[in-house]
Formats: sequence, structure tokens, C-alpha cells
Amino acid sequence: MGLLSILRRLKQPQDQEVHLLLLGLDNAGKTTLLKQLAAEDISHITPTQGFNIKSVQSSGFKLNVWDIGGQRKIRPYWKNYFENTDVLIYVIDSSDNKRFEETSLELSELLEADELAAVPLLVFANKQDLMTAISASDLAESLNLHTVRDRMWQVQACSAITAEGVQDGMSWVCRNIKFRKK
Repeated sequence: MGLLSILRRLKQPQDQEVHLLLLGLDNAGKTTLLKQLAAEDISHITPTQGFNIKSVQSSGFKLNVWDIGGQRKIRPYWKNYFENTDVLIYVIDSSDNKRFEETSLELSELLEADELAAVPLLVFANKQDLMTAISASDLAESLNLHTVRDRMWQVQACSAITAEGVQDGMSWVCRNIKFRKK
């Protein structure tokens, strides 16, 4: 490597750091999604007790992704991770219609949190590889997202297992990052 290429690399701007908060009910597929983003093995996933954090490079951004456990006993602690969030990613098991009401209530509470005001929202309608999954548009309707007017939002169909739709969602994130006043 020549001196000129070293100088060019030094002159290039560093990747902008972004804080992504990855939330959703337990068993929605958050950790599998995070491991897919980090190109890690997804064959042995266990429920998250607490949180995982990974840094992923994408579209000139260093994405610091915080994956917080979704068990009922952990959810009250979600608020401890709101500060400095640039994008909220909410993962839903779109094949588990028995929990749609519960996940809708949790998402509504998140959208009402002052610390997350105007933070862009990506909803991953996960588990689209399962026959019982509802479509992203049906999920958006059941969550009443059409009433959300204070932020950019998107529902992205995906399968964390096959990675289908995951990159499309992350491209949306990189296009819609809102840097908050620190």
C-alpha cells in the first residue's frame, strides 16, 4: 500500500455513529435479526437476559445496535436505553396473532415516551417465512400506524432466519436517521 492511498484513507470522513434501539416482545426474533446484521451464526440463539450490543457498518454509518430482552419482567427497564436513540427498531413476530394486542400496547407506550419523540420507527414484520404470518401492510393496519404523524415510520416484511427483507429495512434506517441533539 502506497503513501498516497494511506493519506486518502486518513482524509476520508469517519463513519457517523448511530444508536439503534432494537425492541419487541420475547421470541419476536430480535437477537436473530441482530446476529444476521453482524453476519454471525444464528443456529444457537437463546432468550436475551438483559441486552446485547453489536456495532455494524452500513452505508457509511457505524450502527451501534442495542438488543434489549423482551420478557415481561425486563420491559420496564427499556426506558433506561431511550436516551440518545437515533432510530427505534421494533420487531414483531407476524405469525403470532395471539400476541398482536400485547405488542401493539407495548409499541404504543414506546411511541408516547418523551425521550423517543420524533425518533424514526422501523417495524420489522418478522417471521414472514412462516405460513401463518400476516403481511406487513395488514400488520401496519392492526397497529394503527397510519395515525402516527410525529415521526417517519416504515413496516418492513422480513425473516430473520433467511435474512430476506433485513437489508431493505436497514437501508430505510440509513436513509431516515435523525440525529438528535446530544
